[in-house]
Amino acid sequence: MRALVITAALVGLLVAVPESVSAQDSGRTHHTENVVLVTLDGMRWEEVFHGADNRMMNVEDGGVKDLLATRRRFWRGTPKARREVLMPFLWHVIAKEGQLFGDRSRQVTAAARNPHKFSYPGYSELLCGFVDERIRSNNKIPNPNVTVLEFLQRIPDYSGRIAAFSGWDVHPYMINEERSGVFVESAFDPITVAATPERQAMLQAQVDHLPRYWEHFAFDSLTFARAMEYLRVKRPRVLYLALGETDEWAHARRYDLYLQMANRNDRMIRELWEWIQADPQYRDKTSLLITVDHGRGRGPRDWTDHGANVIGAAKVWFAVMGPDTQALGVRENVATTLGMTAATVAALLGEDYRGTDERIAGPLPDVIRE
Repeated sequence: MRALVITAALVGLLVAVPESVSAQDSGRTHHTENVVLVTLDGMRWEEVFHGADNRMMNVEDGGVKDLLATRRRFWRGTPKARREVLMPFLWHVIAKEGQLFGDRSRQVTAAARNPHKFSYPGYSELLCGFVDERIRSNNKIPNPNVTVLEFLQRIPDYSGRIAAFSGWDVHPYMINEERSGVFVESAFDPITVAATPERQAMLQAQVDHLPRYWEHFAFDSLTFARAMEYLRVKRPRVLYLALGETDEWAHARRYDLYLQMANRNDRMIRELWEWIQADPQYRDKTSLLITVDHGRGRGPRDWTDHGANVIGAAKVWFAVMGPDTQALGVRENVATTLGMTAATVAALLGEDYRGTDERIAGPLPDVIRE
């Protein structure tokens, strides 16, 4: 998420908002009425599919503070056991009931196409469905393109029922909050939605009392708490949750905390999904899509980094689960791109976002049951 200081040539750009195109008349029956999109900033595919990497389980290359505790918690004798202890919900539930993309040992390619391989270009690619070469920095410039969130916001059935939460204060610009009308809260924004004034004060106290370890980024626990409160109170049709501590701790060369946050993010997603399945409005009517904005380096020297010159930084992954997605587990022999995220979100709802712009990539292959 670190800002790369590159000239931003986006100021003053105008964009024509495309007309929405619905696929509800396609003849297919869509059971999904709601979508939850989650991104885990810079989470490597290697840990997702193989678990903790022994090469970084040390002080020098991984910055691990308590070697014994970290190995006890995350090291197991096989990749299967390691990945399951790291992200148990992903492997015990999503992998069994849905689909995963991005395991290179299965002849799968899943890649970001933007040449920069850092956050704003990656988020724009996944939310817009295509690469815009004008977006080449992490500067706070309003996105000139229409994201899938804005596309859905313009459809009456979804208007006012799209919300995004992020720990990073650049996300409102990526989504172009002012133009799109999408509800966005990020970083240290005041808590504005809660079930009661007392609940709002409690949530705000969490924001105020915790240290600002990063100036422009809040801990994932804060972002998750405000998103869950909004979900309970406002009941949106589309919820976007952008978690980011995996990226922050990786940049800090703290492999122990990177692993801990991957594990805790998995627990957050489990809690969110279990709440959804316990609520009549959402149960069996909601699809979950998880992905990342970029990958990272491949080994002890560069696992902390990403960017145009970092080998492995373009490698991403996806997880999908819901009533319209067949349980195929880890996919094999399939090519995917980060830009497929946007059309997949819309297609799960029966909407044709791709039809608004020929540059937009199609949905992830075979995630929607015919």
